[in-house]
Amino acid sequence: MKWCGVFFLFVSLLFACQETSDVNETSGTKTSSGNSSVSPGKSYFCTDDRVEQTPNLSEQLEPLKNISVNKTGVYVLEQGEQAMISRAWLCENAETSIDVQYFIFASDNIGLIGSDLLLRAADRGVKVRILVDDIMVDATPKELLALHAHENISIKIYNPNANIGKNLVSKLYSAAKDFKGFNQRMHNKSLIVDQKVVITGGRNIADEYFDYDHDYNFRDRDLLLIGKAVGQVQKSFNDFWEHHITSFVSDVVDAPSHDFDSSMIFKYLHDYACNPDNFWPEIRSKMKEIPNQFQRIQASGDLVWVNKVRYVSDVPGKNNRKASFEGGGKSTDALVDLIKGAEKSISIQSPYLITTQASRSILADAIKRGVVVKILTNSLGSTDALEAFSGYQRDREKLLATGVRLYEFKPDAKSRIQLMNQDIHREAQDIPVFGLHAKTMVVDEKVSVVGTFNFDPRSSNLNTECVTIVHSEPVALRISNALDVDLKPENSWHITYSFNPDSTCTVYRQMKAKIRHLVPKIIL
Repeated sequence: MKWCGVFFLFVSLLFACQETSDVNETSGTKTSSGNSSVSPGKSYFCTDDRVEQTPNLSEQLEPLKNISVNKTGVYVLEQGEQAMISRAWLCENAETSIDVQYFIFASDNIGLIGSDLLLRAADRGVKVRILVDDIMVDATPKELLALHAHENISIKIYNPNANIGKNLVSKLYSAAKDFKGFNQRMHNKSLIVDQKVVITGGRNIADEYFDYDHDYNFRDRDLLLIGKAVGQVQKSFNDFWEHHITSFVSDVVDAPSHDFDSSMIFKYLHDYACNPDNFWPEIRSKMKEIPNQFQRIQASGDLVWVNKVRYVSDVPGKNNRKASFEGGGKSTDALVDLIKGAEKSISIQSPYLITTQASRSILADAIKRGVVVKILTNSLGSTDALEAFSGYQRDREKLLATGVRLYEFKPDAKSRIQLMNQDIHREAQDIPVFGLHAKTMVVDEKVSVVGTFNFDPRSSNLNTECVTIVHSEPVALRISNALDVDLKPENSWHITYSFNPDSTCTVYRQMKAKIRHLVPKIIL
C-alpha cells in the first residue's frame, strides 16, 4: 500500500473507526449546548438542591419488593425523551448509590444536565461512581478532576491509552506502540441506581441519543429493569470498576500546578441546569409526573414481570491476551447461540452491519432451516459512521445471497416525528435527520435482545459489549411491533440486488464511502 493509503488508514482508525456522533452532510452542523446565562426576562426556576420533594425511590419500589426477589420487571424505553426523563428522575431520587458506565458521556446539553444531576445526588450523600471509556471523553482534565475531587464522586477511565491527558503526538505513539490495545474499547452502557433499578441499552449520554439535537438524532432503544436481573448488572459494573484496565482519573492526568476551585465548576453546572433555556421547565414538569406514570405502566401491564432475564457482558480487557484481532467474547457467543437455536424468525436492528464469511454462514444456515431473517441497518444517508457503512457496502450483495431480507433506514423516516421531543420539534426550523442506533434482536417472537452489540467484527472481537436477553412473549411482541414500524416503506428502503438508495446521497458522500474501502473490515 502506498504511503498516502497507510496515512489515511491510520488517521481513520484514530478518529473515525469508533462509534461516533458525527453529523452527515444532509443534516448540517450540530447545535451548541447553550450557555449558563439567563435570557432577558427569564429567571432561574430552581433555587435549592432539589426543585420539589417527591417520593423517594425505595417508597416507589416498596409495593414491588416481594415480586422483585425472583422476577425482573422489564419496561421498554422507545422514545428518547422518556429515556432521558427516567434517568433524570432516578438520579434525583437516588438514596444510596448511582453507578454510571458509558462509552460516550458528552459535554453538550444532556451531558451537562446529567453531570449536574449526579453532582446534586452526591451533595445529598449519594455515592456516585462514573466509569467512561477513554476514546470519546470530551471533558477537560480539569473538569474531570474537579468532579472526582468531590467526596462522594469517583471517576475511572477505561483503557486510558488514547485520549485523556494526551496530545496528538502521544495518541499516535500509543496507537503505533499497541495498535490492538488502542482499539480495545468499553462499549457498555448502564445506569444503576441504589442497586435496585437499571437502565441499559443502546443510548450514550449526549443530545442526539435522546432526540434533543436540532440537526441529527438517533432512533434508539433502552430497557428499564427492576428486581432480580439488577444484581447481574451490578456485578458486571463492579468487575469493570475493580479491573486493572481501569484507572482513576487522578492517576491518568496530573493535577494543575496551581490550585483550582472545584466550587466554580460545580456552580457552573448548577447554574446551567437551572437556566430554563437549557433545562426547560416543561421537562421538569414531566419529571414530576414519573411516579404517576410508573403507577400507570404497572396497571397497564407495560411493566412486564419476567422469570428469565439474562444480562451478558464481556469481561474487561476482552481478548487482551490474544495477538490477533479475532477471538469473540461472551456477548458474541450468546447471540450466536440464539441465532443457531431460532426456529421461525429472527429480526435484527444493527446500525453498523459488517459481515464476515462466518457471520453470513450462520445466517444462511438459519435460513436453510426455514427461519425468516430480517435485518435493518443504516443507509448511506442516515449513517453517522462512513467507515462502518463502507464495510457493509462492500459485502451487501453477499449478505443478500444468504437469503436475508435486508432494509436500510431512511434519514427522513416519517417515524422520527413521533419519536422526537415535541418541544424541540416545534422550536426547530427543520425536522432533524435520524439515524438508526438501536441494537436489537427478536427471536421466534419469544426472546428479545437489547444492548450495545453491533453486528460487526469490532463488537464481536474488540469492544466490550453488553446485552440483555429477555425470555418473554409480551416483551418480544412490544419490540417486534416497534421493529415492524421501522420497516414500513415510509421509514426504510427494502434492499435488493437491483436496488439500493446510495444514489440518493450526493456524489461527494458516495465517494467518501468508497474511499473508506481501504480500511480493513476486521477493525471496523
